[in-house]
Amino acid sequence: MVTVQMTLQEQLVRRVDQLAHKLHTSRSAFTREALKLAIKRYQALELEKKHKKGYQRHAVKEGEFDIFEKESAWGDA
Repeated sequence: MVTVQMTLQEQLVRRVDQLAHKLHTSRSAFTREALKLAIKRYQALELEKKHKKGYQRHAVKEGEFDIFEKESAWGDA
C-alpha cells in the first residue's frame, strides 16, 4: 500500500470518523472503500454515456425488434 496525504475539510473528516467508528473500521479502510465505490460509479456513468452515444448514432429502427414480441408475450395464464 501507499501512504497518501490529503487535505480535507474538518467537517468531512469528522463525519468520516463517525461513520468509520459506527462501522467498526478505520478511517483509512472507510476511505479506501468510498474511493472504490466512487470509481465504480464513475465507470458506470461513463459506460452509460457511451451507450447513449451509440444509440444516438445507430438509433433503433421501427420494427427492428418486432420479431421478439411474440416470444416476450406472457400470454393468458
